[in-house]
Amino acid sequence: MRLVLVVLTLFMVPLARAQESCGSSVLTDAPSETQRASSPPSVISPSTAERLPATHRFWDRENVLLFSGIAVFRALDFASTKNFLARGRTEVLIPDDIVNNNAGFASLEAAATATSIGISYVFHRTGHHKMERWLSIVHMSVTAFGDAHNYALKSKHP
Repeated sequence: MRLVLVVLTLFMVPLARAQESCGSSVLTDAPSETQRASSPPSVISPSTAERLPATHRFWDRENVLLFSGIAVFRALDFASTKNFLARGRTEVLIPDDIVNNNAGFASLEAAATATSIGISYVFHRTGHHKMERWLSIVHMSVTAFGDAHNYALKSKHP
């Protein structure tokens, strides 16, 4: 699990830096502090406007599909965890009080989905549209890997 987190962190750093590089290229055309203080603000030139990232509605088709995918894989996580528990395995990541309570565990999975959508919304509002999409893609990938791992576990029957 730690290896997965390290790989994901290393994967996400260049994406975060890519967001910064886009903004920094726009800032190179901006006037310096002394120029801004002495002259009135200017209109953005067409060449600068072309380099600004395109915005989109938060609930566009791609995000709806991504969020639906997250919800599906979280539901599969619920089912796969219950499946391997029924086969005699034990859950090591989540306390037994939550995993053995269907409503509590379903609430945890729904909260994970809602948290992912909320963080995507923060990325959207701050203009980090690539991170907004990649968060959902990585969340789905990690959850799908966990689901496949849960179903691949051997049963512990006496």
